[in-house]
Amino acid sequence: MNKPALHTQAPDFTAPVIGGSYGDGDTVTLSQLKGQSVVLYFYPKDDTPGCTKQACALRDGWQRIAAKALVFGISTDSIKRHARFIEKYTLPFPLIADADQRIVNAYGVWVEKMLYGRKYMGTERSTYIIGPDGKIVAILEKVKPEKHLDAVLEALA
Repeated sequence: MNKPALHTQAPDFTAPVIGGSYGDGDTVTLSQLKGQSVVLYFYPKDDTPGCTKQACALRDGWQRIAAKALVFGISTDSIKRHARFIEKYTLPFPLIADADQRIVNAYGVWVEKMLYGRKYMGTERSTYIIGPDGKIVAILEKVKPEKHLDAVLEALA
């Protein structure tokens, strides 16, 4: 699937979300967030080393990023797994559950990966920054977890 391009309208979605100001049973619709900058960071799996490092860096830099944009982590994990991840690491931002892979496919981040010679499908670590008009203003692909926060802050500057 093709990835959306810079300066184009971000693919809209409605999906289950937990954390931040969202509770059990809530959903979020991207188009309803117009008027605000939005960071959608896609990551492979809750509570794995790289994903934990990335989420905790965002948590630790929360004061610097929260004033500039809404932040949503997106993976194919369930809401229940997201809730445990948020609680375990005291994450201040919401996580979106994309169990049916509609969002990762719409953003072109559901890709073939390889680990120890075994091919499988999974989420590419990428971030889309969406401006208040709903258009994509930055795309950060194959982001290194330890450099993610600085890259996001630079893109929002």
